Amino acid sequence: MFKEFKEFAMKGNVLDMAVGIIIGAAFGKIVTSFVSDVLMPPLGLLLGKVDFKALFINLSGGDFATLAAAQAANAPTLNYGAFIQTIIDFIIIAFAIYLVVKQVNRLKKEPPAAAPSTKDCPFCASAIPIAAKRCPHCTSQLAA
Repeated sequence: MFKEFKEFAMKGNVLDMAVGIIIGAAFGKIVTSFVSDVLMPPLGLLLGKVDFKALFINLSGGDFATLAAAQAANAPTLNYGAFIQTIIDFIIIAFAIYLVVKQVNRLKKEPPAAAPSTKDCPFCASAIPIAAKRCPHCTSQLAA
């Protein structure tokens, strides 16, 4: 059983998948940092100095000035600002993956077209083997 598992784990596509998952996780962190630290601050500034991380709805009925104060008081909150940032993260990651897959598919070589194994009989238009000298359907003699 160990030998079978080793063969499975050493197959190329399993290793490729593992590398892809590791690189994808690292890429996700980069995109999250880009959205949180680079994209959202200017966007918040343009929308009237809004800090998206701090946008929340207090569900406890109490009055809290900041999300940190509500979380310190263990008040239930609906953190829709963090959700907006997560959606933007997802859109950027999905678009980047789309671009990568598109480029990989463009670089893949198309397999050569297989040589045809049949031809049409010029007399009855039936499909016949390439090497046929006589049509099996209409019995016509075919040119070599």
